[in-house]
Amino acid sequence: MPLSLSRRQMLSSAAAVSLVPAMARPARADGHAAAAPAARPRSFQVGEITVTTLLDGSGPQSDPQNTFGMNVSAEEFEAASEANFISADNFTGFIMPSLVEAGEDRILFDTGLGNGGVEAALAERGLTPADITHVALTHLHPDHIGGMVRDGAEVYSNATYLVGQAEYDFWTGPGADNGLGQRIAAEVVPLAERMVFLDDGASPRSGITGMAAFGHTPGHMVFMIDSGGQQMLLTADLANHYVWSLAYPDWEVRWDANKEAAAASRRRILGMLAADRVAMLGYHMPFPGVGFVETRDDGFRFIPATYQFG
Repeated sequence: MPLSLSRRQMLSSAAAVSLVPAMARPARADGHAAAAPAARPRSFQVGEITVTTLLDGSGPQSDPQNTFGMNVSAEEFEAASEANFISADNFTGFIMPSLVEAGEDRILFDTGLGNGGVEAALAERGLTPADITHVALTHLHPDHIGGMVRDGAEVYSNATYLVGQAEYDFWTGPGADNGLGQRIAAEVVPLAERMVFLDDGASPRSGITGMAAFGHTPGHMVFMIDSGGQQMLLTADLANHYVWSLAYPDWEVRWDANKEAAAASRRRILGMLAADRVAMLGYHMPFPGVGFVETRDDGFRFIPATYQFG
């Protein structure tokens, strides 16, 4: 589906989720040791491939209908929220890059906000940024590229970068004349010589396949992990809330640049996951972000994974 985006649309879609970093619990006032903070990484085995979600940050946000369900009435939004046991007035957002370890490759999918959460999660996994062999960027919104550069220095200095060709071409072209385009020019483009550009169906290594899921951005991609008869789809920003995006895939999302195309991608890919019983890992799903999809009424339902990948 061809995409036609105005500068105003792209300025709107470029806004990142505003989240506070996940923080350790403070020490108790009575002098006793505080409980250990919750772990930032969570690993799942997909055949011979290990997939680890890395909690970069989470935090409360208000006025969710300013982001989700922009094309429905307040009454409909409130009724749908109540039916799903969640508030219509606030929600908790999550940001979760993921690490795929396949053979000697350690592939980081997206880099988060750049506040140190990803590095902390990698450290709990026993890794440093220097251990990352590849960085795959599902798209170039700020909460996905924010950790590439810090204080003018590249964070993942040993990595090859995997980037969708359509995504890169848009953000480095004349249509991206805004603040995000300038940031990409400063932080992403200088690494172009170490980039491998992907098209729909590209397989950067055995067991990993990129799939076009355009709409959220002009070149947004998702990635299928396939090993030993098991599959998991890294859905990136295909669906940004486990209820408001899955149960109501046609609801408009502020961050989606082309809202019609984004809804079509949601229906197509979520329908595939439900029909084929394939697991998903969503960048903004509740941590640790892994679950399954089933059809429900005219939409879908997210079922969090428990011990299936132990």
